[in-house]
Amino acid sequence: GRETRLRVVLRVRPLTCTETRRGDRRVVHSLSDGTVHVSAARHDATFGFSAVFDTGASQEAVFEGSGMRQLVELAIDGFSCTVFAFGQTGSGKTYTLMGPLAQSETPPAAPGLLGLMQRSFACLLEQSRSHGSDLALSASYLEIYNEQVSARLAAQPGPAGTPPCALPLRWSKTRGFYVENQLSVDFESLEAITDLLLQGSQRRRTSAHALNRHSSRSHALLTIHIRSRASITPPTWVPQPSACPSKQGTLCFVDLAGSERVKETGSSGELSVEANNINRSLLALGHCISLLAKPRGKRMHIPYRDSKLTRLLARSLGGSGVTLMVACISPSSRCLSETLSTLHYASRARRVTTRP
Repeated sequence: GRETRLRVVLRVRPLTCTETRRGDRRVVHSLSDGTVHVSAARHDATFGFSAVFDTGASQEAVFEGSGMRQLVELAIDGFSCTVFAFGQTGSGKTYTLMGPLAQSETPPAAPGLLGLMQRSFACLLEQSRSHGSDLALSASYLEIYNEQVSARLAAQPGPAGTPPCALPLRWSKTRGFYVENQLSVDFESLEAITDLLLQGSQRRRTSAHALNRHSSRSHALLTIHIRSRASITPPTWVPQPSACPSKQGTLCFVDLAGSERVKETGSSGELSVEANNINRSLLALGHCISLLAKPRGKRMHIPYRDSKLTRLLARSLGGSGVTLMVACISPSSRCLSETLSTLHYASRARRVTTRP
């Protein structure tokens, strides 16, 4: 019940080959003690975070240094935990969360390249084995595309090309915002949950444009549901319902679609509509974060209902959850405007508190 600040970490991706050939300058420099300095014409600013991972940081360093292992342990203890990555399109959000997720026809990714998700799955299953049979695990995978919520895991896959059914978003006093008829799939092994992640990712909508050859056109939420029971065997005279107190925790991974300027991406037609919906939902998220960053006594109404994304993240942002935010940026001078926007966004989020 104590107030807990959102933990915000920053990851700076390396310059791409295209940026290097083009002669882009590096304008973001990592300093000590979790700070970065932005140095460019008319811009000279320093930002501080819980941790900063520079261009040479490994996937393992991000997992250990971000506090992800502790988040897994809190989820097992019954807390609602969320990690989400945000930033400009092409800034490395999906790579940070999933690594170079292998397709079924290609060799699997090297262990060192696996992202926060796969490493968290391994940590969770390791903890599960130490608990014996006391943990029951299941997963659900949702996509928010053009303000429609749909499931990306199907009990019985339909014919190829069949669009997923939109799921209604409800609210109740006890559960808050929730998705009705959301399918959860049980799993017991690392291979099973990795297959579920691959299945959901392959069905996710992506497109190529000028800034990113594999741009996510939707927000994706993978939630691990963890149910545990007390392992102490009660006396035979204790009534059965009281004999099995249980805890239910969740670990939710949110891969946000990247913010983008339609002019720079060259998007048109359907891609332009998608980009406008993405930017609108990210703007609603930024507005909620700005209001939540104010002291509790000065807060106004928080407009979670402005988008499907903010409704689903309401508990994570200002409610009873434990949240880790991974801000991803490019160090390129060409991306300076979007990089500064992400840094200001992340700085405001550091002031947000929840009561887990």
